[in-house]
Amino acid sequence: MHAITIPEPGGPEALVWAEVPDPQPGEGEVLVEVAASAVNRADIMQRQGFYDPPPGASPYPGLECSGRVAEVGPGVSGWSVGDEVCALLAGGGYAEKVVVPAGQLLPVPQGLDVKRAAALPEVVCTVWSNVFMVAHLRPGETLLVHGGSSGIGTMAIQLAKAVGAKVAVTAGTKEKLERCAELGADILINYREQDFVAEVKDATGGAGADVILDNMGAKYLDRNVQALAVNGRLAIIGMQGGRKGELNIGMLLAKRAAVSATSLRARPLEEKAAIVAAVKEHVWPLLAGGHVRPVVDREMPMSEAAEGHRVVEESGHIGKVLLVTS
Repeated sequence: MHAITIPEPGGPEALVWAEVPDPQPGEGEVLVEVAASAVNRADIMQRQGFYDPPPGASPYPGLECSGRVAEVGPGVSGWSVGDEVCALLAGGGYAEKVVVPAGQLLPVPQGLDVKRAAALPEVVCTVWSNVFMVAHLRPGETLLVHGGSSGIGTMAIQLAKAVGAKVAVTAGTKEKLERCAELGADILINYREQDFVAEVKDATGGAGADVILDNMGAKYLDRNVQALAVNGRLAIIGMQGGRKGELNIGMLLAKRAAVSATSLRARPLEEKAAIVAAVKEHVWPLLAGGHVRPVVDREMPMSEAAEGHRVVEESGHIGKVLLVTS
């Protein structure tokens, strides 16, 4: 088979489409013939040499994929050759075939093209596990999403609205904010021109956001705590704004607020399986009913993954960039 390899860390040109050995499914695993994968920030970090795959994972980038079951390994039930699936991965999505633990497989939602299903697993699992399983967003509460036009952001808007929450978003252009509004966002904040703390407080009568989904990390840490409501929950899922910041414990205590930080890739298999099961139970019916949809900016051949990385690094997209095998 062919896969995107990274012989040496570097820029987008470091990604090389090369012939590699076919993977073989082991106990509890399924071999998937890949139709598409998607570009995530974690893939870019891996390409740059900053985010190695966990031990035992595929060395190739790609944290999600869609396709068809090509082979079922020992000890697997409930899946058959030919099933259309999408999957949460620890790596290996940028390839023509990938081995997946059975607990990380999901059926392609009813009414959705198999390629576009590749835009779902990483974002849906990230949003559901952080916003709902950890931060417990409830109907009537306010969610602030940083990077509202990203793959994560566009899914967070839709899921929060589906459960009856109010949504505030930050984005850097009028076009991106308009797209967020089309998806249901109530409070639109241009972070280049407006102070998100002031805007959120003004829109909530001084209360602030009950839940914040943050991809920036250190750069926004203090302002996020300022923007939280009493009993608010800050969920950090990225470090685009740095790794180390100063946390105002006094303000956190005064607000009886909480800060959590999670990632998916290195979690134990049983934790990933539990998240995937929760997503299937709660989100898949919304997808089947047309209430939630993945937002796909563009598709391009997987062999041209370097261009996909350039697009995402330049933030020249809304939603997901897909890499398709044919």
